[in-house]
Amino acid sequence: MITTFIIENWWSCLYVLSSSHAASLFISYFHTKKKRKKKKKTKIDPQSFHLIVIISSYSNTKRSFQDIYVSIYTLLGSVLLFIARKMGNKSFLPSFLVSFALILSLKFANAQMVPAIFVFGDSLVDVGNNNYLPVSVAKADFPHNGIDFPTEKATGRFSNGKNAADFLAQKVGLPTSPPYLSVSRKNTSSFMTGVSFASGGAGIFNGTDRTLGQAIPLSKQVGNYESVYGNLIQRLGLSGAQKRLSKSLFVIVIGSNDIFDYSGSSDLQKKSTPQQYVDSMVLTLKGLLKRLYTSGARKFVFAGIGPLGCIPSQRIKNHTDHGCNEGSNLMAVTYNKGLNSILQELKSTLNAISYSYFDTYALMHNIIQNPATYGFTEVEAACCGRGKLNAQIPCLPIAKYCSNRRDHVFWDLYHPTETTAGILVDAIFNGPLQYTFPMNVRQLVTV
Repeated sequence: MITTFIIENWWSCLYVLSSSHAASLFISYFHTKKKRKKKKKTKIDPQSFHLIVIISSYSNTKRSFQDIYVSIYTLLGSVLLFIARKMGNKSFLPSFLVSFALILSLKFANAQMVPAIFVFGDSLVDVGNNNYLPVSVAKADFPHNGIDFPTEKATGRFSNGKNAADFLAQKVGLPTSPPYLSVSRKNTSSFMTGVSFASGGAGIFNGTDRTLGQAIPLSKQVGNYESVYGNLIQRLGLSGAQKRLSKSLFVIVIGSNDIFDYSGSSDLQKKSTPQQYVDSMVLTLKGLLKRLYTSGARKFVFAGIGPLGCIPSQRIKNHTDHGCNEGSNLMAVTYNKGLNSILQELKSTLNAISYSYFDTYALMHNIIQNPATYGFTEVEAACCGRGKLNAQIPCLPIAKYCSNRRDHVFWDLYHPTETTAGILVDAIFNGPLQYTFPMNVRQLVTV
């Protein structure tokens, strides 16, 4: 945020403190007229001043990297201003101040709201773990993935750009949690701000990767987190680690691959009904959540399963009108109800738990039914792929991709575009009770 004021004073740097945040104001100006005598009060001529005030919010906890950067930029700006004024280069100053203000306002747009984010789940939030799995075919480390990412290169995200994990980290003022498998055992400092355990193809059950070669199921992800928990205890001590983790976010986006597995397996369908299968999913998840709780997790963010039957890979199974697959949608709805039930149960038995549940199904259904409201023109076909609805061949280097990714809901046959992910996270963070229950993430971080 950049604001212009007129003040009668020499340049100064002020810190204005509130209960949880601080604002760093770097104030500077120059006078184009002759110097006034000391202590002489004269009427201020607004036309004679050029003033820029830079406001940058950051966490009012221990000295953060943002605090340090603000101090450095403030000092640098002061020195450059002094040099420019001594040289008499008045035309340089206004443009310099505006540029300086823009740099700081963009650098520190979001305050750090939590100490860390730990991400568990599947390809919707995988930021590169599968890159390190030697026999997995569930990878996105090749074009055209990442075409809209800041580096314009594939990163292992199943997206044209950023995914939900990136956007949520931005919302709470943190860098994206790095893939667990990318972190060297000798350099675990990144554990302090979170880690991503998510893996493309992962499910609540082991074995959802049977056709993919290799993935990291949720049980293994929780096991990896328990190793991180031990590392944090060594680094911070038990009470220090628990205090930090109690304020951190634990994000869980899982379950879609389990339903895909059931839908495509006649053996699983013979063993159990859809309801029995979903009940088993929920019960297994409950046990894993208790393990996380035992290892310090207190604040959870859950994303329900979206309308799976409406993604391109499922629509092409309907050979008549490419309508949604209602069987998959029904299983998603059933699972979401079961998930909500166990969350309320856990809240009643584990009082220290707080959570935000996001109704992915409701918002995605609304987007598909009312695409123009969200700026979309294509809700059925994937942007990248080949064949019917670009969903018969995955988004491989040989595939074609749409020129405007912003008007497509889906990037490939399974995953949303960066634009869709951004809309979903906006709702997760700020959403009303229509989509978030019992609170949104903005409220959760203050609990």
